[in-house]
Amino acid sequence: MNLCWLTESVMELLLPILLGFLACLVGGLYLLRVFRQRRPGEPPLDKGLIPWLGHVLEFRRNTLKFLERMEKKHGDIFTVQLGGFYITFVQDPFSFGGFVKESRDKLDARKVALHLAHRVFGYKAVEGEHSILRISSNKHLKGEGLEEVTQAFMSNLQNMMLHNIGSVAEDRTWKEGGLFRYSYNVVFRAGYLALFGNVPHKSEQSEEKAKEKDRAESEALFHEFRKYDQLFPRLAYGVLPPMEKLAAERLKAYFWDVLSILKMKTKDNISGWVWDIQQGKEEMGIDMSMINRYMLVLLWASQSNIGPSSFWLLLFLMKHPEAMKAVKEEVDKVLKESGQEVRPGGPMVNLTPEMLLKTPILDSAVEENLRLTAAPLLTRAVIKDMTFKMADGREYLLRKGDRIAIFPFSSVHHDPEIHPEPHSFKYDRFLNPDGTKKTDFYKAGKRVKYYTMPWGSGVSMCPGRFFATSELKQFVFLMLVYFELELMNPDEKIPETDVSRYGFGTMQPVRDVQFRYRLRY
Repeated sequence: MNLCWLTESVMELLLPILLGFLACLVGGLYLLRVFRQRRPGEPPLDKGLIPWLGHVLEFRRNTLKFLERMEKKHGDIFTVQLGGFYITFVQDPFSFGGFVKESRDKLDARKVALHLAHRVFGYKAVEGEHSILRISSNKHLKGEGLEEVTQAFMSNLQNMMLHNIGSVAEDRTWKEGGLFRYSYNVVFRAGYLALFGNVPHKSEQSEEKAKEKDRAESEALFHEFRKYDQLFPRLAYGVLPPMEKLAAERLKAYFWDVLSILKMKTKDNISGWVWDIQQGKEEMGIDMSMINRYMLVLLWASQSNIGPSSFWLLLFLMKHPEAMKAVKEEVDKVLKESGQEVRPGGPMVNLTPEMLLKTPILDSAVEENLRLTAAPLLTRAVIKDMTFKMADGREYLLRKGDRIAIFPFSSVHHDPEIHPEPHSFKYDRFLNPDGTKKTDFYKAGKRVKYYTMPWGSGVSMCPGRFFATSELKQFVFLMLVYFELELMNPDEKIPETDVSRYGFGTMQPVRDVQFRYRLRY
């Protein structure tokens, strides 16, 4: 009797606890969206087997293969669960217009970008500040405003590449090195100095000493940036192990200090782009420490892709002699028509924006290079329940709080109908027979509007794309007019790409490629 009474008393005490635990468990599973089911009118739903994580492990391992598998299983539109988010992927390029042109009150790229900026760079945005970047970019990174930063990049590029020309040390002997490291190093440092300023000549008593200090400081910055860049994919996914997380925090603190407004204001030749952005944020009352963090956002956004792109373009040219011959003949012709020549003891080449407008063959090679190696994942947050209309008239319901994305690298860039032999580098793919730019590409007999999308799309298209293209062209132009280039092993295969970087811009190689170079004269 006493035992029964005791048992009943214990059960009375435990029952509320058990019910509370069960309620918490069910609530937690609900928050993890474990119970989500496909509703009528929605795209096919594939949650994966792991609650909350869904397919994120496979997605991270190889985004391209995952999306190809999902498309074979579900068709050209489907929703998958990835680390707590439900993301609808649109794989039909004819339907990209609905993604690109939809208003921000329904699909917003900024919400996704701000989430990434906070996770990766420690930057917390405030309401209304996005217009600062847009206004400054429109003013300084396109049209007439682009000329000043282009000239600054050229000056710094020459300092990085050609500072020894004319000295005994710089004769016609071959120099050897890794092509990826060389390209990334030179382009990154020149771009950084063009945007964030130079050491003042007065502080070093001479122009040459100031340039030498620019080279030394930018070299140190690049060394640390490469460490950070290698952590970036895991940092973006939030899966850094403890030691790497500590390393990432140390590196961020380093950049916040080196790029701080206080230190930047001691420099000469700060670009109008960077200056206007920091001024605009100061005027909005944004804390100085947060502005310093935003400088790292600008550095990564402006310089993390052009170095790798430069590597791939030079490598493709060296692996395809007919392409190298055509591009080299074009840049030599442009140089000659400008009244300049490269000769011992002669002045540095003054590569103007007007000269860069006269290179249709190089332009086509650049676009082909980006088609093969640029793999951004374009994502929008779904702001309200809405209907997404496919090009063939099908309509699908999207839920508020979800995301929608396209991955042009698989659905456009490597579609053999749109681009025959899609894995081959064809330097003239984007040229018409008369030498004009080719813009007509077809799939199933219909013209494809979005035939390449290396810079994103719509209102969220990369604001620095014109400057980035100019950087890439200037680097290759100077390399070809000043140097002979050779691969150490002409038969070496083009390296595979690091698949962990799918979705983050230009792909990087799993290994470097050794090359050698020397002055042409």
